[in-house]
Amino acid sequence: MDSANGTNIRYLTLLSEKYPTIAAASTEIINLKAILNLPKGTEHVLSDIHGEAEQFLHILKNGSGAVRGKIDDAFGNSISIRERRQLATIIYYPEEKLNLIEESGEDMDAFYRTLFNRLLAVCRKAQTKYTRSKVRKAMPDDYRYILEELIYEQADVANKEAYYNEIVNTIIRLGRAKDFTVALCELIQRLVIDHLHIVGDIYDRGPGPVTIMDRLMSYHSVDIQWGNHDALWMGAAAGNPCSIANVVRISTRYSNLDVLEDEYGINLMPLANFAASAYADDPCSEFNIKHVEREEVTVSQVEERLEEKMHKAISIIQFKVEGQAVLRHPEFNMDNRLLLDKIDYEKGTINIDGKVYELTDKNFPTIDPKDPYKLTEEEKYVVDHLIKGFKNCEKLQQHIGFLFKNGSIYLCYNNNLYYHGCIPLNADGTFRDVVLNGKTMHGKALYDFLEEMARKGYYRTEGSFEKQYGLDILWYIWSSPDSPLFGKDKMTTFERYFIAEEETHVEVKDPYYKLIDKEETCDMILREFNLDPKHSHIVNGHMPVKVKKGENPIKGNGKLFIIDGGFSKAYQKTTGIAGYTLIYNSYGLKLVTHKPFRSLEAAIKEETDIHSDINVVQLAHERKLVANTDQGMKIKQQIEDLEALLEAYRNGEIREKI
Repeated sequence: MDSANGTNIRYLTLLSEKYPTIAAASTEIINLKAILNLPKGTEHVLSDIHGEAEQFLHILKNGSGAVRGKIDDAFGNSISIRERRQLATIIYYPEEKLNLIEESGEDMDAFYRTLFNRLLAVCRKAQTKYTRSKVRKAMPDDYRYILEELIYEQADVANKEAYYNEIVNTIIRLGRAKDFTVALCELIQRLVIDHLHIVGDIYDRGPGPVTIMDRLMSYHSVDIQWGNHDALWMGAAAGNPCSIANVVRISTRYSNLDVLEDEYGINLMPLANFAASAYADDPCSEFNIKHVEREEVTVSQVEERLEEKMHKAISIIQFKVEGQAVLRHPEFNMDNRLLLDKIDYEKGTINIDGKVYELTDKNFPTIDPKDPYKLTEEEKYVVDHLIKGFKNCEKLQQHIGFLFKNGSIYLCYNNNLYYHGCIPLNADGTFRDVVLNGKTMHGKALYDFLEEMARKGYYRTEGSFEKQYGLDILWYIWSSPDSPLFGKDKMTTFERYFIAEEETHVEVKDPYYKLIDKEETCDMILREFNLDPKHSHIVNGHMPVKVKKGENPIKGNGKLFIIDGGFSKAYQKTTGIAGYTLIYNSYGLKLVTHKPFRSLEAAIKEETDIHSDINVVQLAHERKLVANTDQGMKIKQQIEDLEALLEAYRNGEIREKI
């Protein structure tokens, strides 16, 4: 750095406030240099959680097998498989598992002495990648001093043995053993995973998105690449009626209205009253509710009939407000979603691409054939009420605000590219040009534009063009054939409800999904995002990998990983598994296949785990260090700045503050 430059001198003067002496700056340089030579932290990658909170929390606790790996590192075969399994379960669920052990009549004082030694051994293995300062900050306040003493215990110092033993004995005697165990187990979980990536789709289908979002907001280090379902909820929270209608429809279809009503406190009574009145004599037989097997209490037949009417009512509202959006934006390339004006309401048929189909449901009491996309006054009231409910829900706004703050439409991180859906491609393998707001874009530029507009749709003031356009872009991201987060030629929601012929239900995938089998396609994409194909990978969510049909999640000769393998219970019959996760540590990349999660009770009582196979997809030739990471690049810049500060001190350009 040229210390003669006035701007740099001003910057170094500010830096000297934090490091006021040569000694302080030198000490920090020594510390940062040492950090560069630590092994890189472990990154944990999950995708397409879809509201399955119990399975998500379990995988978060076990680090996709990373905790078991630390146990094996600490003990090898010196303790039995049963003991290792029990120890792992205690680390995942300390309070619940210890309650069961207490009920069994175990001598708990003796048990805790053995347990503490084992947990501390695992913790010592987990902390080796970090500085003492970082480990100290991760410790709970109440036990920071004790934990630091025990974790950094020097076994060869004989005169301290009694000191360490007395700490353990006193914890047990004071009745703090369980509380201390919980603190130690949470510290292990915290240290085993340094950073978490969520590659989209936290919301929809499963019943627990609120629990998942609450946990992510308290997680120590996380980023999120938005999925199309996340973008849908983001648009709903911003007040987009198309997004809101889709959210309510999907919640109704999958019997998850309690997420909206109980968890977020959004009042659905206006919709229920309207549906009961407008569709009073309508059996709504095409709008049955999908029930995924769960332990929750089932709804009564009366409630289910009402939910079916609500399902139809919000679906018709959705088709109307979506039609209005398509008519506002011809450039969205979604004219094939204008279907209400293609219906012959007297005959009960619809003309699609010159072919006439009979409708399975011919009752449309709220549609004016002369103006089919116009909402009735009653429908307007419902929509206005829902918009207010979504925009004024404090908890939902906290969650969506977190998605905007910690999320993005794609991420380049430690030489890997993370995104949820696809890069729109032409059949010949070239990037597909997309025209939006008068701009022609493809690849990275398209991603950047959509993210910018999405943020404006959420944050801009009401009434501005950017606010309205951004709101519509949030819905566009959900379902446009040119949206990188959707990746199909159309979303055939109307056809699936109203037309029996399955030929109309087909949603053709973007050419991307075939072309990524080629290494050159993956290399082209990596270069588009300024990454070196020789050292980089793509991590992709969104499309469930159908293992039952022989599909492989590894594409492009090992350059790309699709890690959506069926986290959602709604998908597991198709995929045959319960999802993939990815572990990226200092030794390389591991793809983890998961079995379906049976229940929290089975995980605790029977000590079952759900990671089944760990496939090492790439080993590092040399163990990766912090110096090889994005954080390492920042640290190197800090060192350069500090060395310039040292030179300025020694040249007399800046005086030490002694």
